[in-house]
Amino acid sequence: MADTNPTPEPNEPITETEIEKPQTRRRGILVAVVLVIVLVAVGIWWRSTFSEDTDDAQVNGHLIQVSSRIAGQVIKVYVAENQYVKAGDPIADLDPKDFQVAEENAEAALASARANAAALGVAVPILSVNTGSNLSSANSDVSSAQAGVLQAERQLEAVKARVVQAQANNTKAQADLERYRPLVEKDVISKQQWDAAVAAADAAKAGLADANATQMAAEQGVRLAHDKQAQAQAMLKYAQTGPQQVVAQNSRFKQAEAQVQQAQAQVDMAKLNLGYTKIVAPVAGIITRKSVELNQNVSSGQNLLTLVQLDDIWITANFKETQLRHMLAGQAVTIHVDSTGRDYDGKVTQIGGATGSVLSLFPPENATGNYVKVVQRVPVRIDFTDLAKQDPNHELRPGLSVEPKVQVK
Repeated sequence: MADTNPTPEPNEPITETEIEKPQTRRRGILVAVVLVIVLVAVGIWWRSTFSEDTDDAQVNGHLIQVSSRIAGQVIKVYVAENQYVKAGDPIADLDPKDFQVAEENAEAALASARANAAALGVAVPILSVNTGSNLSSANSDVSSAQAGVLQAERQLEAVKARVVQAQANNTKAQADLERYRPLVEKDVISKQQWDAAVAAADAAKAGLADANATQMAAEQGVRLAHDKQAQAQAMLKYAQTGPQQVVAQNSRFKQAEAQVQQAQAQVDMAKLNLGYTKIVAPVAGIITRKSVELNQNVSSGQNLLTLVQLDDIWITANFKETQLRHMLAGQAVTIHVDSTGRDYDGKVTQIGGATGSVLSLFPPENATGNYVKVVQRVPVRIDFTDLAKQDPNHELRPGLSVEPKVQVK
């Protein structure tokens, strides 16, 4: 039987080897594709598991409205629109003349108040000393007046006794005279005895009149002694009010001191108003919305310009509520800024207390009961770490769009 498989020639190529090479190449491509798919899946898993990012974020900062604290006329303007200023740099000057006059008036009022307080302060110890001496003197006067009353009353009693004696002597003398009268008419007694009896009667009558006059003078002396006693007692009562007068004087002195403090406050206010004529930048930043012009009359509280602060800026990122499961304050953040094309370092500082829809001007209401679930967004604050080092030229401005990526694991 003949062989059906012819023996190949030495130069004829082997077809099986040529078929195996394409299969090996195809297998390598499939492995590479699978590897790419695995890497992409791992990347997506890593990104979704270990980090959270959003493109709904922007740079925020303080917009300070610089206004005048007093009313006045602008006499000089130092800044221009979009000019960078440092804290304390002059912005504008107001006319200080009115406020200089007000300060001088306040200084004069303060000097007057101090002089008045000094005078009242000196009077307090003087009045205190006088009060003590007046009280002692009044007590002595009362004692002396009481002694004078006793002495006058005793003198009156003695005078009354002499009046009684004079009355008795006068009665006896008049009686003797009446007895001698018929005797002298009958010449029983001599004329000389009669004359002696008449003289004795006249003397007794005169003695009685003198005693009565002395009694009236003594009674007047008693009244005067009582009056002096009443006056001394009144002076004592007035002297006893000395401590209250000292208290009142001390109160007036304290009131004068309070007026000094009030005048000092007016001086301080005048100096403050004078200082407010020089308007300076409260912080470093860029001038925007400038409205102040030379010779313009401004009122108190009127906005002159807006100062954009660049030294204190942060990121407000609105993350979906589904991204907050593992997000915590203090987690590291990589911030990509579109305007600079650079990445910055930061950290999560605060997570908002409510969603953006609730914090909006007109929060949504659902009174119909038909609820459609919508993924809400929550504002998250992200602060830069070492902003001065990362942004020395102040390239970051409020309102710029950024893309933060938070490392949640």
